[in-house]
Amino acid sequence: MREALNPERSNKTVDHVYHAWDRALAANDVEALLALYAEDATIESPLIPHLMGTEQGVCRGHKEMRPFFEVVARRKPQLRHYHRDGYFTDGKKIIWEYPRAAPDGEQMDFVESMELNDSGLIQSHRVYWGWRGVKVMQHDQYHR
Repeated sequence: MREALNPERSNKTVDHVYHAWDRALAANDVEALLALYAEDATIESPLIPHLMGTEQGVCRGHKEMRPFFEVVARRKPQLRHYHRDGYFTDGKKIIWEYPRAAPDGEQMDFVESMELNDSGLIQSHRVYWGWRGVKVMQHDQYHR
């Protein structure tokens, strides 16, 4: 039987991952991003096949994630901002939204979903794109 989560510890861990991940992404700090993921973690996103020329939108482990994060850091479009209003969690899963309509205008719209392992590292990460983000990708703004 799985041990019950310690809500205080879980909330501190979740809060750390939520804020540290956002800071690392905004700073294009690939090493800081990877430090938040388990070695065998996965990330799924429509941006993976678009930027990496793969059939599937999944990176498995740090070896596949590092080049993806490096490309994202070099090619982020102007419309990629970081406005969000918090997250939902059960202590193991974190979900939040970057809404299209932000206080300073439009931004790319995403929903991020992460599952943490028992060590407090990201084990799986899925990114769901809204219509505005898809439009940015369709116009290939990540390659400009």
